Amino acid sequence: RDKELIQLPSEQIFNKINGIWNLSADQGNLGTFFLTNVRVVWFANLAENFNVSIPYVQMKTVRVKESTKFGSALVIETFPRSGAYVLGFRIDPADKLAAVVKELQALWETYSSNPVLGVHVTATDAAPIQNDPKVRRVLDDVEIVDTLSASRDVLAAYYADGVVDPSLGQ
Repeated sequence: RDKELIQLPSEQIFNKINGIWNLSADQGNLGTFFLTNVRVVWFANLAENFNVSIPYVQMKTVRVKESTKFGSALVIETFPRSGAYVLGFRIDPADKLAAVVKELQALWETYSSNPVLGVHVTATDAAPIQNDPKVRRVLDDVEIVDTLSASRDVLAAYYADGVVDPSLGQ
């Protein structure tokens, strides 16, 4: 909103990079990248509602790929369970591309080794430890009346009322 990222719980912005081209259209769209400890976010400068948020947990690969149409581009691929998207971003000049890729891969690796899920748990939140782990066995007060007649012919209950569905062809 207002060209600023609305952060998730426990999310920290590490870098805001202007001048990033999203290559989803034939001509590309100029926008801004946010690199955080949880995700990568890109939004178009002219239309903030044209955006993409890629959580690190959904990323399969982060690499540089040569494109005949756009030259060197940052490519982020997501897992099939999250759509199997292949997203391309052009970053000029080449040394800026290399720096962004290095930073993104470092953030992704850090997240992979220690994920931030937006939930904090402390020792005081843990369940109390029981002194006596033995649980007394309690017998249910249930009486089984007739095991044989109830299981003899389950389909007989369907045939007993004599109603036949005409859509079944009978």
